[in-house]
Amino acid sequence: MPASLRFLIAAKRCEVTELEKLAQTSPLIRATAAWVHELQRERGLSNLYLAAAVTHNNTNSAHSQRLAEHITRSQAVADQVLQCFEQIRLSAQDNPLTAPSALPGHGARLFNRMADVLQGLAALPYLRQKVATRAWPITQATQAYSRLIAALLSVVFEAADSATDPDASRLLVALFHFMQGKEWAGQERATGAALLSAGRADAVLQQRLLHLIESQERSFQMFHEFASPSLQTLAHTSQDTHQRAELERLRRIICTPPAGQPLSTSLSSTWFDTCSQRLDQMKAVEERLTLDLLNMCRDKTETAQHDLQDWENLLSDPAAHLTTPSPVREPSRYFEDSAPPTGDGLTAPEHQALQGRPLIELVREQSQRLTAMAAELDTIRASLNERKLIERAKGLLMAHRQLNEDQAHKLLRQTAMSQNRRLVDVAEAVLSMAHVLPRT
Repeated sequence: MPASLRFLIAAKRCEVTELEKLAQTSPLIRATAAWVHELQRERGLSNLYLAAAVTHNNTNSAHSQRLAEHITRSQAVADQVLQCFEQIRLSAQDNPLTAPSALPGHGARLFNRMADVLQGLAALPYLRQKVATRAWPITQATQAYSRLIAALLSVVFEAADSATDPDASRLLVALFHFMQGKEWAGQERATGAALLSAGRADAVLQQRLLHLIESQERSFQMFHEFASPSLQTLAHTSQDTHQRAELERLRRIICTPPAGQPLSTSLSSTWFDTCSQRLDQMKAVEERLTLDLLNMCRDKTETAQHDLQDWENLLSDPAAHLTTPSPVREPSRYFEDSAPPTGDGLTAPEHQALQGRPLIELVREQSQRLTAMAAELDTIRASLNERKLIERAKGLLMAHRQLNEDQAHKLLRQTAMSQNRRLVDVAEAVLSMAHVLPRT
């Protein structure tokens, strides 16, 4: 039996291992997405509860009851996330080669993200107590919830950044950007509620609202770039036309008045319900994305395992009947069969017709497929790397210019527009000057 077959089998085993790692991470991503949604709603209900105290609303008890009931449901989903965390940790101990932590550089980052989430979960009762006693204003409570949600989103980002299968990687990148856009929509709900509960237009919060609307559009554009046509269609049809029109009407009511002008506090419930309806519609798309990921991992893993079994059978019995193309052929054909492979995409009958083809074809086909996968992954990860650069540049500006996140992003965007450059290029230029900036 040719020695090259043993190396092809070794390559196929690596492929199976990588798919098994992703399959193990997929339930975590699905549970994380579910908990993010529950925390987003808890944040919104907390806003209504805190706003009722500001406006002396007679629905205090109703808001308190809704919040308490939702916290119970949210905690149940959090327990599912904890179970997924623990399964991955135990897998890393018991079977380190197939655990997600076996990915180069991925394990430390993934477990650090998980540790951050667990610290946030431990602090969540403290946050809820501050909300229950109304010890914190709406803005502070909103920021606290958003901090924990950002930690959960970073877990999804880490999974997208480490996936080695192009199809799964594209789906993960689409999912991450959709979840990020949904989070901006959740923060828009919270910011609008803060404005309406105060009953007066505030230039800072209005600017924040406009920034969140723009951030949503940017995230959803990235989602459409990486999502399949069917997912794009689902995202489009899931948005109710009447609800969208009502949201735009409320946005104008909140954002257009000059600073100091009164706002109708009676619109706070209308705003919350309208935004919540939109977020629930997004949740349906999010669930479809995570379900597609689970199914994709299962199907790809089963196919790869089947191919591996066939090749291993051939290694032990050269006369074995294969359902996948056989790599065995006489060595004399190595230089004769020099035509490039046609690639994947063959039908089952075509695969059967190619049984007995020379080993060189299989090697070349495998090489071509891996090269295409690498190119695809480079394209996908470029978008994630751009996001990393922009976030790092924003952090640098926030530290050295005493800016908040919105102001830092606005400065980067305005600089890019004035210099006719891409935002990521401006971010790289800012980071290149980090070493000359004074320590803060």
